Amino acid sequence: MTTVIAQGTFDILHPGHVHYLTDAAARGDELHVIIARRENVTHKAKPVLPDRQRRDMVAALDVVDEAHLGHPEDIFVPIEEIQPDVIVLGYDQHHDADGIRSALEARGIDCAVERASARQPNYEGELLSTGRIIERILHERVE
Repeated sequence: MTTVIAQGTFDILHPGHVHYLTDAAARGDELHVIIARRENVTHKAKPVLPDRQRRDMVAALDVVDEAHLGHPEDIFVPIEEIQPDVIVLGYDQHHDADGIRSALEARGIDCAVERASARQPNYEGELLSTGRIIERILHERVE
């Protein structure tokens, strides 16, 4: 059995998230998703939705076998517990794949690190970014 991990913030689920998780699930038999805790998100705006709500929404997707909240201090703890065969990064995630490979090797975790494919909008106006969804809400509802 091939175990796959995908990870991310997953704030306000959208078709880009579904594509990423579907792509990740297709690379193995079991998909675990690690949802970043709000306090650990430093590379972009903090999530709007609470940690548990984001985890519960991801867990509700058919392609996801298990959804976990990330560790509060060490992002590699859930990876060590799950022992995946593959970690699939989002196509546009900020993570350095080589840096992750090195950190995994240093911890004795033998798994591949791959990038998910990109998904382009299927029609004009389709939003594939939480940031763009928030911008649209602010534009449509506030102005």
